[in-house]
Amino acid sequence: MSRNEGTFDRTLRVIAGLALIALAATGTVGWWGYLGVVPLLTGIAGYCPLYTLLGINTCSRKR
Repeated sequence: MSRNEGTFDRTLRVIAGLALIALAATGTVGWWGYLGVVPLLTGIAGYCPLYTLLGINTCSRKR
């Protein structure tokens, strides 16, 4: 499993994931806000299974 997300992409995913989880925890949005765990984990890992299926790679490193 090699990385397929670049730094900017990973940063946006972590921020969006944390924001969604925070909104769900405060009751601002419904339960679906906890789905922010998905972008949070993919941002931390640097790997997105959907990107692999679609052939997308935003990582600047060549492996």
